[in-house]
Amino acid sequence: MSDTDKNLAEILNTDYVPVVREENKSVTIHEPDRSADNPDADYSRANYYNLIEKGNEALDGILEVAKESQHPRAYEVAANMIKNLSDVTEKLMILQKQQKQLNPQAAEAKTTNINVDKAVFVGSTTDLLKQIKNESAK
Repeated sequence: MSDTDKNLAEILNTDYVPVVREENKSVTIHEPDRSADNPDADYSRANYYNLIEKGNEALDGILEVAKESQHPRAYEVAANMIKNLSDVTEKLMILQKQQKQLNPQAAEAKTTNINVDKAVFVGSTTDLLKQIKNESAK
């Protein structure tokens, strides 16, 4: 117990109880998909995700230290961390854009046309009559 803690405990006429913080944060580790067409891009993407998540955890700690200490250097470090995280996020978006440009067939394959043979109307007869009137008026 520090002298400050002893003095505060005496002044407040209380017993000193240390504050212990335990945070249970689950961290998701992104594993690259080794079976994909471009394993290097997937590996880079997984690394970017991990860097962003770890950076967010570090940023939370740095901001807490900055708030408690009110020291300008702590705020400077926090600002630098925010800039670094935004840079990594931007690189992740650039990587995604480059993947789409390199593999346009994969983006097109996800959009498929659906042919409807038999459509079922769900609604009341009043709604159906209104729809029929609107179609015949056109």
